[in-house]
Amino acid sequence: MDRRTGNLLELLRAARARLARLQAPELARFLDEWPRWACAAAPPRRRAARPLPVLRFLADAVARSRVLDQRLAAALARAVPDLLWRQTYSKTQVDPRFLANYAWTEFLGPHAPVRCARLSCGLLLLGPGIHYPGHRHPAEEIYVPLAGTAEWQRGREPWTVRLPGAAVLHESGEIHAMRTGTEPLLALYLWRGGGLDRSARLVAEDAAPR
Repeated sequence: MDRRTGNLLELLRAARARLARLQAPELARFLDEWPRWACAAAPPRRRAARPLPVLRFLADAVARSRVLDQRLAAALARAVPDLLWRQTYSKTQVDPRFLANYAWTEFLGPHAPVRCARLSCGLLLLGPGIHYPGHRHPAEEIYVPLAGTAEWQRGREPWTVRLPGAAVLHESGEIHAMRTGTEPLLALYLWRGGGLDRSARLVAEDAAPR
């Protein structure tokens, strides 16, 4: 096993152990899908030509987190050089300020560095003062904020403050949105069910004629 694969597998083991200790009922069916076998690591993917701007907040978010335990924090620090941060949307869909303050990385999933057909797992990073507009996707999703207090909205429900360590569930196809305050948001996410290989779509984009 090479260094990269070992780092990613340890990150996944540490993430699962931390999630299990939250004892959130919403997490149970996601953790049931967690692979219990030795995951096969995919070949290294080409890294982005330049770091995404929002990564300037990553180290501070990790340092401020009260949810990351020592094992998960250490595993994340070791895996950072091997994580490929990405963006779903383009400048024709969202404003430049959003793109400068948004990225996600996936380390478990059908097309992730560590392969799993049943479950996806990764991290979302948002800068402060950012509104992630309403979007949806086929996969059922759960977020666990690790650092930063943010507001979350499901469907037409009121905006609700979610503290680090909370479990935020979004059903398949459910519209949801987030907005950050004065701190960046670092959140662990899990996807399960159908459509693991289908990206999120903005609500306005869904409504546009095809």
